[in-house]
Amino acid sequence: MTEIPTTACLVEDLVALMRLEQVAPDRFRAQSEDLGTPAVFGGQVLGQALMAASQTVDADRPVHSMHAYFLLPGEHAPIDYSVDRVRDGRSFTTRHVLARQEGRIIFEMAASFQTVDQGLEHQLEMPALAGPESLPSELEQRLAIGDRLPARWRVKGTQPHGIEYRRVEDDDLLAPVPREGGSALWMRAVAPLPDDPIVHRALLAYASDHGLLRGAMVPHGYSFLSGRVRAASLDHAMWFHRDFRFDDWLLYVIDSPSASGARGLCRGSVFTRDGRLVASTAQEGMLRILEKPML
Repeated sequence: MTEIPTTACLVEDLVALMRLEQVAPDRFRAQSEDLGTPAVFGGQVLGQALMAASQTVDADRPVHSMHAYFLLPGEHAPIDYSVDRVRDGRSFTTRHVLARQEGRIIFEMAASFQTVDQGLEHQLEMPALAGPESLPSELEQRLAIGDRLPARWRVKGTQPHGIEYRRVEDDDLLAPVPREGGSALWMRAVAPLPDDPIVHRALLAYASDHGLLRGAMVPHGYSFLSGRVRAASLDHAMWFHRDFRFDDWLLYVIDSPSASGARGLCRGSVFTRDGRLVASTAQEGMLRILEKPML
């Protein structure tokens, strides 16, 4: 019988995934996880690249923005990260990160860090939506589908993970009805995380790639599990506004202002339970509609 990992073990594995091995000055190596997708999950590379950049910046300068491009599909294999110290100013620090596999550059990112300063304060209001306690997890939803789940998702797609996601909308995972209004989901680590703000930001970067492109599919009645869409993240931008903990529930509210040219643009806002806006995201992705569904 296969032993089911505890939630603590799942989170330990996730944190270990973000812990990089330093192989030379400003050079790091990280492992990869296989979630059942053909290529390595883009959120993993986002989180690891942010960890690599953060290792070269003083802790009193938290990251406030990151802008990344996914250049080539990554393999489920170790990834090498190199950090270029672009600028160290009085208030702002800039880093450039390249991710390589077998000598190929698969990803690049620029990240900016800033000293903690005081200034103007305002934010977008969090929408009134159902709380996470009343919602099933995405894992529970996938397990409930049973044999209807596409074959490529039946193993990796039904295994427990260190991050739990709960969708606010009650959409059919395989055949959603076209609708307006965007999408939203609650997310958090399934067990307590270390008291390291860098880890919490890296894991939010990881999770921010989950479901973001779905915002461009919702108006047209498509989903990742339908097998009718070939999707790939092209770029990803993220801004960190306020402190948070990723082992507390966060609400991820997503919309898509435009889709054209086999690409979709999606935006996201991340709120704490008490309504504080802690991060914003934007991503454009390739979305190709297939004549025959992938099995």
